[in-house]
Amino acid sequence: MPFETSIHHHVRAEAIEPTIAQRMLRIGRAPHRWFHHLVLISAGQAEHRQAETARQIQGPALMLAPPSEGEAIAMAAGSHGFLLGVSPEIIAEAFGDHAESPALRLFAGGISVIEHLTSASRGEFTLLFQGAIAETHAAGRGSRMAAAAYIRLIYMSAWRLAAPTEQVTPHRGGSGPILQRFRQLVETHFRQHWAVSRYARELGVSMDRLHAICSRSLGRAPIELIHDRLTQEARLRLERSGHSVQDISDALGFRDPANFSHFFKRRTGLSPAKYRAHTASAVTGGAIPVSSDYADWP
Repeated sequence: MPFETSIHHHVRAEAIEPTIAQRMLRIGRAPHRWFHHLVLISAGQAEHRQAETARQIQGPALMLAPPSEGEAIAMAAGSHGFLLGVSPEIIAEAFGDHAESPALRLFAGGISVIEHLTSASRGEFTLLFQGAIAETHAAGRGSRMAAAAYIRLIYMSAWRLAAPTEQVTPHRGGSGPILQRFRQLVETHFRQHWAVSRYARELGVSMDRLHAICSRSLGRAPIELIHDRLTQEARLRLERSGHSVQDISDALGFRDPANFSHFFKRRTGLSPAKYRAHTASAVTGGAIPVSSDYADWP
């Protein structure tokens, strides 16, 4: 029977408590480098650092950022707020397929900072962030659907608030929005084994255009990225669940376990059963860490 991985693989959520010294939130680092991050600065100041640039943010403020390597937020002493990080799969579930969805995807594809929040807006966002955090940490019953609903409401509210003078800062690389949308589609449909042509059609670009974007930005072809995601999910499920190879094969959309085993061995050099045994013994002996993410995406 198909199953979903834990909500904690897809959502990070925490309250940022005030400290007597600066606190660094390294959002562009594994295992959360490929997450979208939402930061509510309830009071105080923060500095968003990316590459060689830095932007001061005066609270109360909201910052939304797509995945980016090396990105960090320095919270000044005494500042407080909330931090959410969500996988592209949750983003895809949150935005869905509605009239506002294309605009929200474009909005989420760049860095957006909304400062000088009114008391009403700050109160609204506080409730949404608190709800997402409570859902994420609900022992044994955290729901991805509920988490995605909170994320949708946060992005919708932010999108409506964003003034013309607070336009989204494009993510590095002119193809960023297409690449981010491609990842969202992969997160939603990799278990269905969509062909590259279907991804390109959903994105409204040619296969050659999609191949060029992926190759230029990541040095990999679209099919490699799709297979990387499928392989990583298989690795995670073999490492972290007690489900049989048959169940994992079914959950990942393979027509039979033999086909899954052939794919997995071609990608990793080991059969699923041998991989599970190898990682179990390696973890017990402290030799290697288990998988936590895949880091080829921006």
